[in-house]
Amino acid sequence: MRQAGRYLPEYMKIRKTARNFLDFCYTPDLAVEVTLQPLRRYGFDAAILFSDILVIPDALGQDVSFLPGEGPQLDPIRDLSGLEKLNLQDLHEHLSPVYEVLTRLSGSLPKETALIGFCGAPWTVATYMVEGKGSKDYAATRSWAYRAPKEFSRLIDLLIEATSAYLIEQVAHGAEALQIFDSWAGILPEMEFHRWVIDPTIEIVRRVKAACPGVPIIGFPRGAGVLYRDFVAKTGVDAVSLDSSVPLKWARDQLQPHCTVQGNMDNFLLVAGGEAMDREARRIVDILGSGPFVFNLGHGIVPQTPPEHVTRLVDVVRGAETVGSGG
Repeated sequence: MRQAGRYLPEYMKIRKTARNFLDFCYTPDLAVEVTLQPLRRYGFDAAILFSDILVIPDALGQDVSFLPGEGPQLDPIRDLSGLEKLNLQDLHEHLSPVYEVLTRLSGSLPKETALIGFCGAPWTVATYMVEGKGSKDYAATRSWAYRAPKEFSRLIDLLIEATSAYLIEQVAHGAEALQIFDSWAGILPEMEFHRWVIDPTIEIVRRVKAACPGVPIIGFPRGAGVLYRDFVAKTGVDAVSLDSSVPLKWARDQLQPHCTVQGNMDNFLLVAGGEAMDREARRIVDILGSGPFVFNLGHGIVPQTPPEHVTRLVDVVRGAETVGSGG
């Protein structure tokens, strides 16, 4: 969950050399280096491609920028006339720097270190495309989806097509596993969750599996609550990331018999460190470690995280794994 980033001083040093964040993502020398930085520090079991979920709307022709201190800013799409400005024609050419990063990483990583590619899920990417930025309630997106679902589905269908093609090309350039981040899935009620989260994921998984059989796909419908169960049962994902609100024993009993689970320590326990962090890490491994399991956070590492706390967490988890029954 966001291995590289502002909590690492070596990341910040390189970040200052890029003109802006998108240029950072699209400059292979920089993106390769910051992908490798956490591996040098911590010896993680996998490397996660350094990029951003909003490269897809950028590649489709939407105006995307990142303002310091404000986050992503997009020219909002609120109707069919806005959709007409988007197209798939230059998708792969626009994203070719990302594919180069994967190719270079694939050739430089140790064989025992997996390379994970990723994307944003259609619903979450659509929220940024419609709102024009992050939001507390995603009112414009939800209103459009509820009021005119046939119109809104044209945006979702375009994102399904672009995202599937993007993930397939990631595998072609060396990604060994893929993660689909649906960060704002949890804001939807049950039936809308099925329509805008589960159904698009089903189609993306189907397309990617048809082109790349055997490549594991991890889904992350953050905030889904009990709907995690439907997500796992219907989408065909091989693993599911759990946010920190998911009860461990429920996940063990309801999800782990059907797929690998990944998670789910609160990222602010990593900020706090100390005995509270150690205790929770051991509890997670103790409850989930007997089945298919990847230890991770419940969301990304935040900028104020002391790097030495990550070192400690890795030591605790690996120590817990040696005395436990899973890993």
